[in-house]
Amino acid sequence: MHVILAQPRGFCAGVVRAIEIVDRALERYGAPVYVRHEIVHNKAVVGGLRARGAVFVEALAEVPPQAVTIFSAHGVARAVEADARARDLRVLNATCPLVAKVHIQGRQYAAAGRVVILIGHAGHPEVEGTMGQIDGRVLLVQDEADVDALDLPATTPVAYITQTTLSVDDTRAVIAALQRRFPDLVGPDVRDICYATQNRQRAVRDLCRQVDVLLVVGAANSSNSNRLREIGSEIGIPSYLLADGSELDPAWVAGAATVGITAGASAPEAMVEHVIAALRTLGPVEVSTMDGLEEHVEFKLPPELAGRAA
Repeated sequence: MHVILAQPRGFCAGVVRAIEIVDRALERYGAPVYVRHEIVHNKAVVGGLRARGAVFVEALAEVPPQAVTIFSAHGVARAVEADARARDLRVLNATCPLVAKVHIQGRQYAAAGRVVILIGHAGHPEVEGTMGQIDGRVLLVQDEADVDALDLPATTPVAYITQTTLSVDDTRAVIAALQRRFPDLVGPDVRDICYATQNRQRAVRDLCRQVDVLLVVGAANSSNSNRLREIGSEIGIPSYLLADGSELDPAWVAGAATVGITAGASAPEAMVEHVIAALRTLGPVEVSTMDGLEEHVEFKLPPELAGRAA
């Protein structure tokens, strides 16, 4: 079996930053530190940090007063920020800078008097955080049918923003539907979708031209990982999402000469290696990496964590 690895794949700069914030907080302040929601959507990462003393909670009511508290990479609503201040929590904000950029865009559009439409997936923590960061009316749409169902006059001044981990093609289609309905529409270019999301989606498209089966390493609740699997399926390649090698079904790769592997932006490379090891139990495996973009993006840490603890 020939295994081809996508390039780029796996961790993005926002995920690296978020994990490092928890790492350094544990170094500097000691355990426990509290993290609201999974820092990133990956059980292996969360489990490793939990073993070192990170406590993951879904509500700030679970956090003792004045405790070190970290907001996840997905961002939080202003009400959560206010609750943290009221509880006198020592907050470190691991919100991805590209998510924070969407928050700023949405607030600017709302301040200009526009109804803000967020393109995203209901219930996703990034969507909940973004909607809670914007004053004024924010409407969520997931697809073109939702756009058609909007109860807004065509003359309404409208602006759109997007969840950062969507499929570029799907987002483009929803934007086109908004353009058909609302002549007075403004919004960012589709290129403003997270650079890492776009790069990984582009790499998967290239990879699918070379393989019989696509394996996407990532969590079931990872939006960007699910989009990668969906892209493979849309192209016509049997595509499967798995957290690690323990979830590999031999039937998926039976008879496949070439298997492509990619990883979502919150999946560590160790999980990719775990999947390759599982494939090796089925027979000889030759591994190569496709030509692709090398990412060199880095995001700054919060100032209080910028230097290592002594």
